[in-house]
This record gives sequence, C-alpha cells and structure tokens, in this order.
Amino acid sequence: MDLGIKGKTALILGASQGLGAAIAAKLAEEGANLVLVARNGEALERSAKELSAAHGITATGISVDLSDAEAVAAFAAQIRSEIKPDMLVANAGGPPPSPAIGVEQEVWQRSAQLLLFSIIQVTEAAVEGMREKGWGRVLAIGSSGVIQPIPNLAVSNTIRGAVAGFCKTLAAEVAGDGVTVNMILPGKIDTARVGQLDTARAGREGKTVEQVRTEIAASLPIKRYGAPSEFASVAAFLLSQPAGYVTGQMTRVDGGMIRSI
Repeated sequence: MDLGIKGKTALILGASQGLGAAIAAKLAEEGANLVLVARNGEALERSAKELSAAHGITATGISVDLSDAEAVAAFAAQIRSEIKPDMLVANAGGPPPSPAIGVEQEVWQRSAQLLLFSIIQVTEAAVEGMREKGWGRVLAIGSSGVIQPIPNLAVSNTIRGAVAGFCKTLAAEVAGDGVTVNMILPGKIDTARVGQLDTARAGREGKTVEQVRTEIAASLPIKRYGAPSEFASVAAFLLSQPAGYVTGQMTRVDGGMIRSI
C-alpha cells in the first residue's frame, strides 16, 4: 500500500530510542523527511545520518528537553516559523513507577510538563501550519493505562489520560481542516522502557527479570512481547493518506492484552 507520505515532513518527539525511533525508521522507509527530537543530541545526529543514507530522505535532529518549559516555548516558535510539519508524532518518555499516593509534588509537576503541557504546546504549533495547508496528521503515543490503569504507574495513568482527553477534543475541532488526531496505545512492546518496568517489577516481587518476562508473555493472548517495528507499522498507517477518515480514535497495539471491548 502506498501511504502517500513520500516527501512530507514528520516531526517525531522522543525519536532517539524506543517507539519514537522505530516510527522514524518506518516513516523513512516510506520516503518521509524527518525532524527528530529528543534530549540526546548525539543519538539524534547518528540516527539522522543513518536514515538519510539508507533511504535518501532528509533527516535532521533537534535537541530539546520537553520537561523544560522555556525550551519548549522556543521550540514551538521554531515549529511555526521553520519546521511546519505535515505529521506530528507526540511522544515523551514515561515517568518513574509509583503508587497513587505519596508521590512527591516535583514528580507530578515535572511529569505533567513533560507528558501533557509540552505535548499540548508542540501540538498547537504543529497544527497551526497543518490547518493552513489543509492536510495534517497528529498521532500521540499513549499507554494501555489510559484504558486499564497499570498498577504502580499512577503518574503515567493519570497524565496520559489527560492527553487522551486533549486529543479527542482537538480531533473534532480540526477534522474539517483535513487534520486527523489519533492516539496509539502500546502494550508490551519490547523496548528499553518496558525492560526498565520489568526490572522494577522483578525487584518488587523478588524474581528474576527472565521470570517476570516469561510470566507476562504467558498472560498475553498472543503469548509474546511485540516488536517495535510492528507498533511502528500501525503508527505509519495512522499517519498516512489512506487513513484520512480515521480521527479521534485510540488504537491498541497490545497483542490482545486489554480484555475489554
């Protein structure tokens, strides 16, 4: 299937590793030009060079700390004046594991800036240009915790739920301008972040990481962790021209982990 995004520009947050990096690689395969964003500038530069060489696309890296409100404000101005993306992948790293009660206020505030306020500000800047062009795609990477809260991830469950509300509201406001807004929810995709969570669980439960991963895989209907490339393929479709009638949706890529309809 031709995704119709060759030559278009994708702005990808959290692009230095994990799901963001996997989506960047998939979009590069489809011929999209990339603006890669993360804190790790060296990793972005390497990725940009590799993807450019492999796929003949233009890829650049911009180092931005999404937990820094002033840095994000400056970046939003750059989006409006220079980048003007056709596609936005709104992605940010997860907060540390925690229960619902007893979390330090600084953790709540920093996580809200990283996962919510920065995402809103960047999205607003990106959507402005999309509406002017009459075409655009916004895809926020959420979590299965939006639908079924994950134990010991209270901060993530709470703030990502707020992002879901923002995306659903925005989708209705910009649909008539040719801009779609969707959210994609990973389950157990085999990334470094999931590995960290598995390690933390192993420590809490007095098990080895291998035991925890075996138990988790056995609990999934599909009986295995997902590959980042599998997740990225679904993301690429939601960012594509053929997905133009899909908006305001939350799409699960979780191997059947969430059992509700």
